[in-house]
Amino acid sequence: MPAIIERFAPLARDYDVLLCDVWGVVHNGLAAFAPACAALHRFRASGGTVILITNAPRPDASVARILDRLGVPRDAYDAIVSSGDVTRGVVASRLDERVFHLGPPRDLPIFQGLDVAFTEVETADYVVCSGLFDDSTETPDDYRALLAAMRQRGLFMVCANPDIVVERGDTLVYCAGALADAYAELGGEVLYCGKPHAPIYEAALGKAAAFRGGEVPPLARVLAIGDSVRTDLRGAAAFGVDCLFVLSAIHAGDLGGRAATDLSALDATFAAAGVAPRAVMRGLQW
Repeated sequence: MPAIIERFAPLARDYDVLLCDVWGVVHNGLAAFAPACAALHRFRASGGTVILITNAPRPDASVARILDRLGVPRDAYDAIVSSGDVTRGVVASRLDERVFHLGPPRDLPIFQGLDVAFTEVETADYVVCSGLFDDSTETPDDYRALLAAMRQRGLFMVCANPDIVVERGDTLVYCAGALADAYAELGGEVLYCGKPHAPIYEAALGKAAAFRGGEVPPLARVLAIGDSVRTDLRGAAAFGVDCLFVLSAIHAGDLGGRAATDLSALDATFAAAGVAPRAVMRGLQW
C-alpha cells in the first residue's frame, strides 16, 4: 500500500523534474488550487523544473491563457505540453485529407494556422475528436448513431484528449476519451495523442531538457503527478517514471472522498490497474 503523505517537500528532494497534470491537480476547471500552485513554485525555487503535462485538446499557448484566467500563476511552471500539441502534429501530417471535427468550437485553436479542410462525417477522410459537442448536457450514449456511422465508413479517429471524465467544479463531465473508447469498442481505429501514451511524455522531457542545460533528465529523477489511474498512473508506469497520485473527484467517489479515503478500496483500485504510485496525497501542498 503506497504511503498517504500530507506534505510534498520531503518527497520533492528525490526529483529534479515534475511532469504535473493540470485539471484535478492544479485547478478544478473553475479556479486554481492555491496550495498546489504554491508547491510547484517552491519546487522550482529549489532548482527543480516543472512541466505541466495535460490532455487538454488545445495548443500550449491556449492552455496557458486558460490557466491565467483560472488564477494559476506563471511562476508555478516552466512550460506546458498538451495533447493538443501532439494532435496538431498529426493533423499537420495529413493536410491533404478532409477532417470531421467532433468536439466543441472552443477546441478549434487545435487547428489554428493549419490549412485544414473541414467537412461533415459523410465525406470526411478521418476524424479529430476533441470532446462532446456539449459536455454540459450530453453523454457518450448520445453519440451511438454518429459513432456507428463513422465505423461503417471505416474512419480513423485522432483522440485529442484521452481523459474519460474531468472535474468541473463539483461535477464530472465527459471528455473525448469516453467517445474514443466507445469507438474502439465498435472496432474503430483510434490514435490517442495524450496520456497514458509515450509521445506526450517524450515531448515533455524534451521541454524539460531545454531548462536544464540541454540534458534530458534521468527517468529516476522524474516524478509524474496526477489524479487519474487510467492516464496519469498507468502512463507514468509505462514510461518508467514514479508517480505521485492526488485524490480528486475522478476517483474520490469510489474511495470515500478526499478527506476520508477508504484505504482498502484505494489499494484495490491500484491492484486492479496493476500499477502503484510512489505515494498518495489528498491534495498537492508543499
